[in-house]
Amino acid sequence: MNRSVLVADPPRYRLLESIAAYCLERLEADDRAFRLRDEFYIGLAERARPHLYGHAQREWLRRLDDEAVNLRSVTGSRCLAEALAWYWYLRGRHGEGHRYLAAVSEGSALEAGFAMLIGARRAEVKEFPDARSRWFVAHAYLHLGDVAAAEPLLARALADFRALDDRWGEAAALAGRAKQAMFQGDLATAERSGTESLAIFTDLGDRWGRLQASDMLGYLAEVTGDHERAGRLHGEGLRIAEDLRLWTDVSYRLSSLGRIALLTGDLARSREFHERGMRLAAEQSNPFAEDFARVGLGLVARRAGGLDTAERLFQESLDWNRRLEADYGVPFYGMTLILAELGFIAEQRGDAAPARALHAEGLAAAREVGDPRSVALAYEGLAGVAVLEGAAEEALRLLREAAALRESVGAPLPPAESGDVDRIRAALGAGGIVR
Repeated sequence: MNRSVLVADPPRYRLLESIAAYCLERLEADDRAFRLRDEFYIGLAERARPHLYGHAQREWLRRLDDEAVNLRSVTGSRCLAEALAWYWYLRGRHGEGHRYLAAVSEGSALEAGFAMLIGARRAEVKEFPDARSRWFVAHAYLHLGDVAAAEPLLARALADFRALDDRWGEAAALAGRAKQAMFQGDLATAERSGTESLAIFTDLGDRWGRLQASDMLGYLAEVTGDHERAGRLHGEGLRIAEDLRLWTDVSYRLSSLGRIALLTGDLARSREFHERGMRLAAEQSNPFAEDFARVGLGLVARRAGGLDTAERLFQESLDWNRRLEADYGVPFYGMTLILAELGFIAEQRGDAAPARALHAEGLAAAREVGDPRSVALAYEGLAGVAVLEGAAEEALRLLREAAALRESVGAPLPPAESGDVDRIRAALGAGGIVR
């Protein structure tokens, strides 16, 4: 029976894989066909590179997707690696990007950035070929929550972008500044930088950039108790990420929507969002997104009264974060929440000693990170321990200090997040202390 050796894949045709493999096997390793192939696909990647920033982003992402197998056939090309680095990043193929860059430009800013994105190692880059590579390493540091390392790089990159009139770079650096400010509890800077970043990215037509800026603004709205705005921003981000097929970003946005559902009291929907986010993160082999979802499931479990389930999830997260801390030598921003949650679980069980140890560790981490809200959370946890120990005056003092810290950054504890404080105050009231 006659069959075509071509397969229709509109608008293209391709050889059957078995035929293509057979043909390649018949060629010598130095055959001109390989050189022509490599030149063609390196050229394609270089043509695509500028279009991955701006209005044509979606079209060129999908064009490169269509050629993914062919692009992988080109080995040992630094030109290809530099041209495809942003594509690998956007597609969440951080491991693939790191492997290729490690082979052709080990120690470069790009390779170091990808190493941190996959949690391989902390980088100390001395030389940067341009402002965007400097920004990329700062972006990777922020991904880890290492604000101290990111801050000077980000400031220098922003100044360079403005001097060069690189509006995309300026918007990216402003989004980074918003994230940095959130880590530091500087909500006013986060709002200002995030809003400015979103406006520039919208003007440029860069939907990935809109996604990053709106995520920070959504988190800010969550922190300040504006759950309607937060849900709207995260929902818009989810639609952008799904349309661009940015599956790692989809995972994060699903979990972010899970956080909003949690805060608005819909535990079943919150669990559903977080489970979807966790499955997708696992499919993308992204342990950071997976941990973000895992923490969310722990939050749901504790609020539903499932202390054993919550403890298991938070302990898994704590173990993973401790391994990262040991490798990187810096405290991770998320550690403060995990330690606080484990401390609250111990306190709810009446185990004062482990609860105090966990909250004290969380307080030390919060102070090192420099986030007043995290310090306040640790104080609230220690107040619960003080109640268990019969130290009512200490508990009241800690609650007052926590409230003052939250007020100082313009983020008083929203009613939806006051469950633990309300419980601790109720215990004080039951003991005759109601101030």
